[in-house]
Formats: sequence, structure tokens, C-alpha cells
Amino acid sequence: MKILLITHYYAPEFGAPQRRWSALIQRFIAAGHQVTVSAPVPHYPRGLPTARERREHPIGAVERGEYGETVLRTAYLPHRADIISRTADHLVASADAACRLALRFQRRDHRPDVIVATAPAIPSLMVGSLLAAMWRVPLVAEMRDAWPDLVTHVGPSAAVPKELAHPPRPSTAKRALGLAVGIAKGQVHRAVTSWQRGAAEVVTTTQRFADVLQMRGIALAEVVRNGSDLSRVQLQHDHPAGDHEELRCLYLGNMGRSQGLQTVVRAAAQLHAEGVKLHVRMVGHGVEAGALADLAKELRAPVSVHERIPHHSVADEYAWADTVIVSLRDWEPFAWTIPSKLYELLAVGRHITALLAGEAADVVRESGAGDVLPPGDTDALVELWRQCAADRERVRVRSSSRDWVAAHADDDLLAQRYLQILHKVVERGRSGRR
Repeated sequence: MKILLITHYYAPEFGAPQRRWSALIQRFIAAGHQVTVSAPVPHYPRGLPTARERREHPIGAVERGEYGETVLRTAYLPHRADIISRTADHLVASADAACRLALRFQRRDHRPDVIVATAPAIPSLMVGSLLAAMWRVPLVAEMRDAWPDLVTHVGPSAAVPKELAHPPRPSTAKRALGLAVGIAKGQVHRAVTSWQRGAAEVVTTTQRFADVLQMRGIALAEVVRNGSDLSRVQLQHDHPAGDHEELRCLYLGNMGRSQGLQTVVRAAAQLHAEGVKLHVRMVGHGVEAGALADLAKELRAPVSVHERIPHHSVADEYAWADTVIVSLRDWEPFAWTIPSKLYELLAVGRHITALLAGEAADVVRESGAGDVLPPGDTDALVELWRQCAADRERVRVRSSSRDWVAAHADDDLLAQRYLQILHKVVERGRSGRR
């Protein structure tokens, strides 16, 4: 097959989307398929490429990727961490991709057999839908999370303090802005659902979101999980008895509004006040990183916040930890999602402190990987870590979680599954054109 992937995130950037598609494309090409990738100049997560990235991956460049794939570099817009400038970047990259791909594939015999458009970024779906209709080739719409629900969902409002019996009425400008945002979210939801319905197949990373899409009338929804490469991720070992006195708790990943990591800081502060010896290390990036560091300082919590590290250093963090943290807020769309980092944590075998609900919580339970707590429940987290600090048997390395990955989420299995879906879509498209 000739496969075209439209994505906003790709190597040499590193992150969950980049890792997923590098692993899949490596296996697609090894199986004899041709892959073209449309992706912007690398600029994640900073929002701006380095001088070296601009020099080595200029706009319009046609590159040979690590595994033999062809990579077409599209334009980008420098952006900050806010959703408005990031969305503008997505729109610029997608518009440029539509123009460059239309020119590159003018000849019918050069065109792909199937297009895969992966979200986020959501405008990638628009480009995929446009080109699929223009070329009369099937589109696979890949929803790596519960999109558009995660971007259109409104989380629970902050509780009004008891002393404010009559909270202040929002200004006219704020009410107008809220109304405009609500309208925009509704339009995004309708547009994405329309693109999903128009695709030859929709691929999700969880069964629960596939079920949600089917309830919306999208009958063709398949599941290809995120995963891990067991040949590259090593099982950790238990620390020798007496190696360290404190309970070591590691969070590795994005520190955004979705994770609700204030719960972790508050639990650490409470345990420290009780005299329980522990240390929480948070490593990553995100809009909440500074606020989490400030909260830890205010509460005198034994929490250190560190910047994002290169992936080759991640194994050292796993070796340091006794337990690793996965946390999401108690929002409905998060019951349909599984943090991609979870699969790597399962593969390393460290005890998992899971502040999760829904399908992600089910995976932790099924794999025997650790303890599941209600999202945002500070008291439950305090009690769990109090027990773990007193009895280190609670946080022993468990191979059962790695065995679960081998059976359900190994990259080799996922690539085979994806190719089966693509073959089916291509054959169905050819039959329809006969």
C-alpha cells in the first residue's frame, strides 16, 4: 500500500504521538509498504523550532525519515502554551499541508491508496477529508484521545466559597465571551463528528471511546491502543533493603490542567506534616508546572518540580522511584481515555499510583500494576502512601503488568492490527470504485 499520514507531531520531536507513529511506520515499511508523512517543521513542545531544526528541516523540505518514509515539512506558526495560539499554529500547518500535498500528488498514479489523518491537531482531519474527497481515496480518521470532547468539555466549576452567599455577577464582556466560546465549541464538536462520519474508518485508542462514537452513529470505529516496545523498555528491579529511607514517588509527563496534580502536592504536604518520610519528584512540562512548584513551596511539601528531560534519561528516573503516578481529573471524557504514558509504566513494572477512572483504571486493575484511587481524592492518596511508606512490599516490582503489555499493547501487535484495518479499508474502497 501507499499510505499518507497527516499529523502535526512527528520525529525528531519526542512525545506520545511521535512515538506512536514512529513505531507504527517502522513496522509498516518493514512489511513492504510505502509511507509519506506530512508534518510541520519540528517545534514541539517549545512552540518555536531551534536554529538547528530550522536548518535541517526547512519548510517545504522533502526528507527521508529514519525508517525510509518520505517526510514533507509544512509551515508552522510560533505559539505559546495557550489554546488560541496553538490552534492558530494547527490551522496554518494544515492549510499549508493541503496546498503542498495537492501539488505533490497531482499525478493519479502517485497518489496514496489510503490517507490517515490523526488528531490532535483537529484541522488535520479537515485536510484529510478534503484530499480524500478530491482524490477519491479512503480516509482513516485517527482519534488519539477523546476528541473533540476533551477540547469542548467544560470541567466542573470551582466551588463558590461559603462566605460568598451572593457571588459577584460576571461582567457583560465575560458573559459575551463565554457565550462565544460555547458557540465555537459546539461548532467544533459538530465539524469533527461530521469528519468522523465521513471517514471510511475511525480508529480510536480505547474501546470506551469507540463505544461513544458508535452511539453517535459512527458505526465504523476500530481500536488500536497506544503501546510500548518491550525490546526497548526494560523491567525495573526492586531496590535493595535499606537502600533509601523515604518513599520515592515519581510523576513523569505533562503538567497541565487535565492532570489535577495539586492533589499530589497536597497529599505529600499532609504526609510530611505527619512525619512520614517521602519525596515526590515531578518531571516534565506544562502550564501548571510553575503553579505546582509554588504550591509545594507554600505548603512546605517534599515535592521537587523539574524540567522535561530527554527520553534516554527516563530510565534513570524509573530506577530512582518506588512508585510512579498517573493522574487525570474526574471529567467524563477522561473515562474514555488512557494516558499513553501508562503503557510504558506497565512495561517497566514499577508500582503505579493511579488517580484514574474508567478504562485506564480498568487496565491498572487487570494488569495488577498498582493501586487505583478516585481522581482528586487527597485523603485516599495520603492513606495509600502512608501504607506504602510503612510496608515496602506494597511497591514491589510486578512482572504481571509487563505481561499484560505483551498480550495487549506491544508495538508489533498494534502495527499488525493497524495494517489489517488499512488493508480492509483499501480493499473496500477499490470494490466501491469497480
